[in-house]
Amino acid sequence: MTAEIVPFAKASGGPAASIDAMLSLTASGMNAVNAVILDRMQSEIPLIPSLAGHLISGGGKRLRPMLTLAGAELVGYNGTRHHKLAASVEFIHTATLLHDDVVDGSEMRRGKAAANIIFGNPATVLVGDFLFSRAFELMTEDGSLKVLKILSSASAIIAEGEVAQLTSQRKISTSEQRYLDIIGSKTAALFAAASRIAAVVAECSDAEEQALDDYGRNLGIAFQLVDDALDYSSDAAEMGKDRGDDFREGKMTLPVILAYARGDAEERKFWEAAILGHRTSDEDLAHAVSLVERHDCVTATRDRAQHFAQRAADALSIFPDGKAREAMVAAAHFAVARGF
Repeated sequence: MTAEIVPFAKASGGPAASIDAMLSLTASGMNAVNAVILDRMQSEIPLIPSLAGHLISGGGKRLRPMLTLAGAELVGYNGTRHHKLAASVEFIHTATLLHDDVVDGSEMRRGKAAANIIFGNPATVLVGDFLFSRAFELMTEDGSLKVLKILSSASAIIAEGEVAQLTSQRKISTSEQRYLDIIGSKTAALFAAASRIAAVVAECSDAEEQALDDYGRNLGIAFQLVDDALDYSSDAAEMGKDRGDDFREGKMTLPVILAYARGDAEERKFWEAAILGHRTSDEDLAHAVSLVERHDCVTATRDRAQHFAQRAADALSIFPDGKAREAMVAAAHFAVARGF
């Protein structure tokens, strides 16, 4: 790894805070990936494509498969193996979202009713299982045991992260490190795997593989930190979900961890009751938001996200400058500066 520091703009919402370069870089490849997704979500059982399509066509950023495509551009890969693998990554992600919505009892996802609200919990879980199966079909078709190991390991780590989050729910004693460990598993693991497999199919060096893994992992942490900050600083129209979902579910995200640590005795008493599920009204949510704002916890959370995004950008210093690297650095900045 070189000692070069990759230029990284401050989170000021300027031109660098855009995913447009990544979209442009991967546009052609994403057409191929979307064709694979459309083909492999089909089934003779009509409910399966109907339910899967409800979420897959729901306007998600497709950031994870884009990381695979961008990584391939970065290392100069000219084949097509990464198209199926990027689709596999998106299927894994979609399956976890379907399962998460059932576990959380979510009512909104990507700005519309969650699949479990429309189709019911049993169907949602089973279609999530179907998509996991499709993901593994695509992995095995690729034929690389190394790729299979990376993506299957990431799938297991994601599940562990979700269980860890579930067991930390409604526990006010959750530490910042515990929280970071959880998001490192439930979110960052797939970002890391999606990035790394681009280097594998291109038969890159171990150092280049690790660099792309580091990029994706740190980007994933930054992305989740901002997601958790937005729950206390955004509205449902921007987020595509109900504001305060994390609050009502008793999730110990970083804004809450910081607000609790920085609060006085009365504020801590409120948080203890809220996290236990005893203070969940709209008025309680408004009070929670006011406490988070009073102690600058959203700003502090975004500052931590900026730190991880910078680490993601620096991980790319092993690669030569160019459009691909610039787009991936801009994507890291976008992860921090975004408002949705």
